[in-house]
Amino acid sequence: MGKYLSFAGSLIVLFWSGSLVFGYPGVMGSYWKQLLNVGSGEIGNTLFFLLAAVGIFMFFVGKWQEKYGIRSMIILGILICGLSLFLITFPISIEVVYLWAFINGIQSCFVYIPAVTVVQLWFPGSRGLVSGAATMIFGLSAAIMSPVFLGLFETFGYLNMNLILATIILLTGILASIPIHPPEVKERKEIHLPSLTVKESLRKSSFWFLWLVWALQGAAGISMVSLSVPLGESKGLTAQSAVLVLTSFNLTNGASRLISGVISDRFGRNNIMSLSFLLAGIAYFLLLQPLNPLLVYIFTACIGFAFGTMFAVSAPLASDCFGLKHFGAIFGLVFTAYGFIAGIIGPSLSGYILDFTGDFTLVLMYLGIFCLVSSLLIRMVKPG
Repeated sequence: MGKYLSFAGSLIVLFWSGSLVFGYPGVMGSYWKQLLNVGSGEIGNTLFFLLAAVGIFMFFVGKWQEKYGIRSMIILGILICGLSLFLITFPISIEVVYLWAFINGIQSCFVYIPAVTVVQLWFPGSRGLVSGAATMIFGLSAAIMSPVFLGLFETFGYLNMNLILATIILLTGILASIPIHPPEVKERKEIHLPSLTVKESLRKSSFWFLWLVWALQGAAGISMVSLSVPLGESKGLTAQSAVLVLTSFNLTNGASRLISGVISDRFGRNNIMSLSFLLAGIAYFLLLQPLNPLLVYIFTACIGFAFGTMFAVSAPLASDCFGLKHFGAIFGLVFTAYGFIAGIIGPSLSGYILDFTGDFTLVLMYLGIFCLVSSLLIRMVKPG
């Protein structure tokens, strides 16, 4: 019973954490842009600060969970998640938005790494399935909550929306965290995996190829969080229809995590990731063409599918290569590529290019190239 309660609790906390990472900034970006009189580049920097926090804290959380316990890390993450909304309730300057984004990135570290670790420990024989389900909720939550965020904003106003969300997140998140715990050593099923230390992993070429994929494919994926709504508007969509571009991205970003996680257990992690990255690259180039709304949704969904696949399949691929004993710390180091590099060459750079050129041509082209290169690099990540 303990493993199912831990699994269910992990899904709930990942839901709230993911909705604030992938959904909230995309929906509120236009509001902040008008309120603070800033450009797309400044709004794109929001995700840079979020990812910078991920790059800094993900490794440390991976180490701290071994010392202080998985449950305590998750509860702290939920507290930060809910309380951060009180800060962003009063965005008096773009710097306050950046501070909130950095804190939001911190909360995701305290929730994501412990939750993905604990589900793999409870179900080691189905790591693709359970990590896929867990990361699916992390991504899919934004697809569910983006229209909800917009509805709450339009119905209750910005301040009341944040107070409502903070209350719900704190109450449900803390309750869900209580039953989360890793199995005792005697309860763990034996499965043959490597058992590399952090230093040993850093000497493997597979680590660095995976790191590069998280920099490039991570940039191509996370950029769509801030680009999706203005991209839809550039295609002639209304504000409500443009939000559906973000929803389509987040829907497949979530669903692909379960789908790709499951099939990667059978058909190979590298094959699934390489194919999805290839399709995302093609989709980026097709978005250069004049398109009807349905095709915009479909191609954006392809990009979301690849982004979710990267999250879902990288975790079991990393444990295939390096083991579970120090998984949190090793995977936390992989996240430094996502935090320090992807945020700069993705949302920030694309936002400034968009401000400078006034159209999406260069942005879509270079992000598409990132996907194609990642499709090749991921094939070089192998155990041994």
